[in-house]
Amino acid sequence: MEEKAVPVKAPAPAAPASDPARSPEGQQVALQSVKHMGQVSVPAPVVEPSFHCLTVVGQIEGHLILPPKNKTTKYEHVLPQLVAIEQNPRIKGTLILLNTVGGDIEAGLAIAEMIATMSKPVVSLVLGGGHSIGIPIAVAADHSFIARSATMTIHPIRLTGMVIGVPQTYEYLDKMQDRVIRFIVEHSRITEERLRDLMFRTGELMRDIGTVLVGEEAVKAGIIDEVGGMAEAMRKLRQLTEEAGEAEDSPAPPIPPAGAEELGTPPRPWAGRPRHRRLLALRHRWGAPRRRGGL
Repeated sequence: MEEKAVPVKAPAPAAPASDPARSPEGQQVALQSVKHMGQVSVPAPVVEPSFHCLTVVGQIEGHLILPPKNKTTKYEHVLPQLVAIEQNPRIKGTLILLNTVGGDIEAGLAIAEMIATMSKPVVSLVLGGGHSIGIPIAVAADHSFIARSATMTIHPIRLTGMVIGVPQTYEYLDKMQDRVIRFIVEHSRITEERLRDLMFRTGELMRDIGTVLVGEEAVKAGIIDEVGGMAEAMRKLRQLTEEAGEAEDSPAPPIPPAGAEELGTPPRPWAGRPRHRRLLALRHRWGAPRRRGGL
């Protein structure tokens, strides 16, 4: 009796072990990408030069936790990122994207101070809106851009909640207002008189005093450097990165001895700033003029 050969199906080829997309870790990353980005995969960043993108969106959350329905930027998440950017040698520059309504004053100033004291080039781009305390964050960068359709609202500091001791609270708010004004003036081209005029202007906002600047108006006022978008911001960031690299390769400039200011030597605008920013400040001081006395 003849035996019939039964065809045997070949087993399905196993996924190569080197395929990260089929591994449990890869599938978990894909699910997270869908959850957070709305797509399965995100474009891989270019290795050289490496730029970090930091987003400041929604409301800047301070010492109080906002309701879950609010989209927030938590300063306790942003500050460690800035420290990591400063310590990572692969990151050559930072691009900050802003679309914020403002928020906590001290949290916003903390982020702005961290950005202003970084040794690596920083470029900011205002998209949609950079209102209230978002203005110091925008001007803290080495160079700032604003989209033509973006707006910036300048208004005095507000306080919500119960107030105990009106005169003391008013003095505290007045000092905090001076801190914000001083920071904006030191990191932009606007004068203090002009900024206070925009901040306390009446008749433009229905329920508040202040001014709304749209696109090019913020540039003409001296708050933002240029009107532009993503391409202009990336081009400027590459330029600043190249200048920073050249400054690191050149010898450090001599620093005048202590007490030289008393003998008639002009003050050093680069004092207390990172090394490559001192070099760029010297270059622009004796060469082409800059919007401020050094980076």
